Amino acid sequence: MTRILKRLFVPLLLLAAMAVPQGCRISYKLNGAAIDYTVYRTIHVGEFPIRAALVYAPLQQTFENELLDYITRNTRLTTVDGASDLDLEGEITGYNLSPQAVTEDAYASKTRLTITVRVKYTDTKNDANDINQTFSAYRDFDASQMLTDVQEQLCQEIAKELVELIFNATLGNW
Repeated sequence: MTRILKRLFVPLLLLAAMAVPQGCRISYKLNGAAIDYTVYRTIHVGEFPIRAALVYAPLQQTFENELLDYITRNTRLTTVDGASDLDLEGEITGYNLSPQAVTEDAYASKTRLTITVRVKYTDTKNDANDINQTFSAYRDFDASQMLTDVQEQLCQEIAKELVELIFNATLGNW
């Protein structure tokens, strides 16, 4: 009995697949963007000044470039200065170091660099999509390393993670 079912299964499956209307289409967006391009065409990305107590000057430029590049790569929105359909602005509010793993002799073996960004996202077409939220990301590094030796790499990694979090919460509409 099972052999007969196995022989009938493949032809029945093919017949069912052909019966699906040709007008139907499944669409996946691998970047997670949920933008209706008939409504939204432009975005303004403002500056993200550093308002943290501890300052690493290149961080602002690193973060802003990563954000603009990510939006350009993952959407069809045109970035503009001035009035736009969407507005993304904010500030870097935190740049903190904290000890994480303590050894038996009471010294830190790991240090955590945490960057915090406050984001204000304004949707001029639908106020319900507006967001005013804070995002944080961190990386741990060996406490035997000097921050100046790993700072640039850590900031790039953290900026990428922050940009993905911000994109998903705003343009990705997650």
